[in-house]
Amino acid sequence: MAFTPETTFKSYKPEQGAAYAQARVGYNADLYQYIVDHHTSTGGRLDTVLDVGTGPGIAARGLAPHFAHVIGIDASEGMITTARSIGGVSSTSEPIRYEVSTAEELGSNLNPPIPDSSVDLITAATAAHWFNMAGFWPRAAQILKPGGTVAIWTMTALYVHPSTPNHAALQAALDKFRHEDLGPYHAQGNLITRSLYVDLPLPWTLEQPVPEFDESTFIRKEWRRDRFDDEPDPIGRGLQTVNLDVVEKRFATSSAVTRWREAHPDAVGTENDVVRKLRREIERLLHEAGVEKGKELVTGGVESVLLIVKKKA
Repeated sequence: MAFTPETTFKSYKPEQGAAYAQARVGYNADLYQYIVDHHTSTGGRLDTVLDVGTGPGIAARGLAPHFAHVIGIDASEGMITTARSIGGVSSTSEPIRYEVSTAEELGSNLNPPIPDSSVDLITAATAAHWFNMAGFWPRAAQILKPGGTVAIWTMTALYVHPSTPNHAALQAALDKFRHEDLGPYHAQGNLITRSLYVDLPLPWTLEQPVPEFDESTFIRKEWRRDRFDDEPDPIGRGLQTVNLDVVEKRFATSSAVTRWREAHPDAVGTENDVVRKLRREIERLLHEAGVEKGKELVTGGVESVLLIVKKKA
């Protein structure tokens, strides 16, 4: 599959980055601990972590207590402006360094650039589906220390839990929203996420493989919806019950919604907006099931996946 560059988030303005930071929920501390424990148990050190596609710095701040030096990079100046305004410090109280750089550059454009063999852990939180992995993996091999780690994770779209009144009809409404209303506005990265990264290029699946990485130690860990709460999901944070203001704000940060709104500027902020219409349909279906006005809540979760790749020592 040919790579298609991402342009939606890259062109985010600071106010869009701020809205994204407000709407997107952070990851569970258990996720960071799992990654750090695996990293250190396989020879990794806790000196420098590089979070790629950092956005407003959610994962960079989550990992910061574990590392002496923390760098977050993103192709979007608007996102980096937001990340810098929020800040954060490392385990040594050093301020997190946020810079504009792509996943293919990995800091090679900075002054000074990120040195070769200087990074212990590279992370990409709900971002790698926008990377040109054929450019990412060789550069990652260059800047990682021997025995270093790459941890990549993502989640799928919200599904409605059966405990929500009229859940089957609500799920059908969400499916229509994604596939019919937003279908024409989905980019390649959206589709890679939907399949939990089964098609995400890895170092050994590239046309030109990157031999510095160890396929034999590769980990793929999934959290599927049919497990419900048998094993808590630290990426999606398990089941959540939220009101419709939260639902609307989270959907508004979707890249497909951003592209829909760019194509329909006159509908933004009106009852004809694609997310507002979804909200009204959710309200109607909950009221149909006997939920009182003003008490509309949806319980749901996501499916998620974590990939861990080690550089050979």
